[in-house]
Amino acid sequence: MARSTAKPKSALGNVLELIVTVAVAVGLALLIQAFLVKPYRIPSGSMEPTLVPGQRVLVNRLDTHPSLGDVVVFHPPVGAEAERCGNPSQGLNSSAACDKATPEDTGETFIKRVVGLPGDRISIVNGHVIRNGHMEKAPYAEPCPTPSVCTFSQTITVPPGEYFMMGDNRDDSDDSRFWGPIRQSWIIGEAFFTYWPPDRIGTL
Repeated sequence: MARSTAKPKSALGNVLELIVTVAVAVGLALLIQAFLVKPYRIPSGSMEPTLVPGQRVLVNRLDTHPSLGDVVVFHPPVGAEAERCGNPSQGLNSSAACDKATPEDTGETFIKRVVGLPGDRISIVNGHVIRNGHMEKAPYAEPCPTPSVCTFSQTITVPPGEYFMMGDNRDDSDDSRFWGPIRQSWIIGEAFFTYWPPDRIGTL
């Protein structure tokens, strides 16, 4: 019987192989996070009850043209935290939601739900979106009892190439009502899966 002539690997060879394997794995993970899928931690209660603070989701970075109802991670416009509307006659304490954002985005990340697509005509009554004359079906939305936040009875039109975003917690969400729709180029991707905590694992 012929004997194998293969030589056993040296300890140094095994270490080098391990280093190369780990380096390739780390490189692939970084590439996936940079271009395909990115984890994101929920920072606030604006998306309750769908997403709670501390919950973690995965975001598809290739999907930057969302559909109605998608949960999206994006860069908000400059002035969003101060609820600064690009149209000063709209937004908070007005009868019309903000239909124009400030022209630049920030380096921050927000997560909200798409409730209005480019060209949609929108008004908001008691926290419910009236879109092109039809009230949204939103079983995920938390009731909204605060009139100044919940009702913007004057109809606005979402500009071309932009999306109107709202949190599911309609009474406690800093969103497009106060700082306007977001541009498609500001979208990071669609959140499609939640992986933490374990009791909330599932698709979105």
